[in-house]
Amino acid sequence: MYARTATASLAAAVLLGAGALLLIPHSQATDSGTDTGAGTRMDTGTGKVIRTVVSTRAMPAPGVPVVFAHRGASAYAPENTLAAVDRADRLGFDWVENDVQLTKDGVLVVIHDPDLKRTTDVEKVFPKRAPWAVKDFTAAEIARLDAGSWFGARYAGTRIPTLKQYLDRIEHNRQNLLLEIKSPQLYPGIERETLRVLRRKGWLDQDHVRNRLVIQSFSAGSIKKVHQQRPDVTTGFLGTPAIADLKSYAVFTDQINPSYASISARYVAAVHALKGAHGKKLRVNTWTVNDAATAVRADRFRVDGIITNTPDVVRKATG
Repeated sequence: MYARTATASLAAAVLLGAGALLLIPHSQATDSGTDTGAGTRMDTGTGKVIRTVVSTRAMPAPGVPVVFAHRGASAYAPENTLAAVDRADRLGFDWVENDVQLTKDGVLVVIHDPDLKRTTDVEKVFPKRAPWAVKDFTAAEIARLDAGSWFGARYAGTRIPTLKQYLDRIEHNRQNLLLEIKSPQLYPGIERETLRVLRRKGWLDQDHVRNRLVIQSFSAGSIKKVHQQRPDVTTGFLGTPAIADLKSYAVFTDQINPSYASISARYVAAVHALKGAHGKKLRVNTWTVNDAATAVRADRFRVDGIITNTPDVVRKATG
């Protein structure tokens, strides 16, 4: 969960024995390695023994913000693609952020903009389909588009993944997900469909819900729907509500995730003074911080997490 150096883990190994690192849950892992250990637990609902994967990546130092790779490591690979997820994994980051929207035929795809122009060759492939909105194309049509060449020649042929493909990849990488429901006003029912896909892919079991998944949106209404449909899921509101209004948000969300330009130490403290929907202290994950100086400033405000295109830069600055 946290991206840090191996110093803390080495100290822990000396004091507790090398085997102690195998007890670190993946949700608290860092970038010191990628080896994994396995354990088992009993599912109290079914009585089945479930194999769990844990990470040997290092424990974070107390009070250090979680680093979220925004749209994957999007400074180094095309945003919201499997390549960006893999780059974040190679850099040692467990938490990745992504955006989901719905195609014309109701398939969830991972893309930020409501149209396909900026990050694909849609104008070349479908020249007569302006304004090239995501909602006007089928999943099969979107799968034909090149979503990598705009970023660099080495990424030519990279595709827009479906949410199912994306979940498969981050599960393979043993990463965690901060999932943004994008433009829900354009896609009636997107909350229910998102939860359906997450459930079918195994992301709404106890382990994922407790440790590896957060759903966020700029729409308070959308987050309320997620909370109503799956009260156990951790949610985040993207924005900076007035301090006087924070209590009303705490009823249905667990995080207030504002732009770094909109916050202060006072604001962060006001958020932390409240408990969220699950009875725990409201958290603050700020975005999008891409340089060391801003990362240090955000860290001094005592934010819980930093969402960034350059996770390695932020990790170094706050570590």
